[in-house]
Amino acid sequence: MKARIFVALPLMMACAFNAQAQFALDRMEMRAQLSPQRYTTLSAELGAKINRINIKEGERFRAGQALIEFDCALQAAQLDKAKAQQFSADSNYVGNQRLAELNAIGQVELKNSEAEVLKAKADVAYLQATLDKCSIKAPFDGRASEQKAREQQFVQPGQALLDIIDDSTLELEFIMPSRWVVMLKPGHKFHVRIEDTGKTYPAKLLRIAARADPVSQSVKAVAVIDGNYPELIAGMSGRILLSPSGGKRSK
Repeated sequence: MKARIFVALPLMMACAFNAQAQFALDRMEMRAQLSPQRYTTLSAELGAKINRINIKEGERFRAGQALIEFDCALQAAQLDKAKAQQFSADSNYVGNQRLAELNAIGQVELKNSEAEVLKAKADVAYLQATLDKCSIKAPFDGRASEQKAREQQFVQPGQALLDIIDDSTLELEFIMPSRWVVMLKPGHKFHVRIEDTGKTYPAKLLRIAARADPVSQSVKAVAVIDGNYPELIAGMSGRILLSPSGGKRSK
């Protein structure tokens, strides 16, 4: 009889612990903040004057759309000059090839004219690449977040010009106890109540950080809003309620 009691006791303690953990999991509320799926700061790649900014803060754009255009009249003129020099070098090289066939010039002169052609092509390629940087195109679909420069302003290489975000999918970032890693897996469904809208939205756990903080015994988790809700924007915050069974959205 005593053996049966000793065997049953650990089982009862384990069940009680699981029940307490489950109860704590159902009751636990944590702060969370909405963040865009992708975001970046567009910067100048050359020193030039901003000729035009084609997007305003809050407006949407498509991938490949020209957002910022610089005044590159000088670079365009330099490119035209380089193309003319390339044409001259090509003509000189073709002429020297014919003379070489007649043994009218030596191989040194022929090789030098060929080198001039290669140099001219390199100059054209360099200036063309520079001219391509005179227009900054959107790397993805999104919205303009913050404008950091103005039209007619002269900027330096590396200077921040425009913050952009991809808010097609909003993520939730929050901190949870590291001991919950064994109970929560990617795909777990729960709800978040956003204070800015006063509504509750469904969410789904996306990933958990690979490293926990040993001091606070917590770990960063990222979820995603499960659905499309136009009223939600990046930067809003609220409280999440983790529940194994999830639940329906309430207003």
